[in-house]
Amino acid sequence: MNKLAEIKLSPDGGFKGFGPLGLEGGQDGVSVFVNFLSSAIGLITIIAIIWFIFVFIMGTVGIISSGGDKNSLESAKKRISSGVIGIAVTILAIFIIKLIGVLIGITDILDFTTMFNSLLIN
Repeated sequence: MNKLAEIKLSPDGGFKGFGPLGLEGGQDGVSVFVNFLSSAIGLITIIAIIWFIFVFIMGTVGIISSGGDKNSLESAKKRISSGVIGIAVTILAIFIIKLIGVLIGITDILDFTTMFNSLLIN
């Protein structure tokens, strides 16, 4: 008798994962991935907003503490303008992604559930 054939490789109910990525209560892999993707996008947006606030405050402190020095004043202005450009790109990213989706012919590019289900069916 082969002893390796007697070893159980998975639990009785199968593998379910752990934490928020675990499949529980009839969830399928697509819904778990969509939830993960939505959470990741939200987290990145929050990090970008916090970074903008930090850069903006550091730029204003740089302007206040420049004391008439043109180099430090210009550096602080560049810091503020790069922060504004960064937050604008972050906010406009959803519109840019939608435009790219329309240009390449995927109109539901932001509807992750429908898009992934259509990819799995085909």
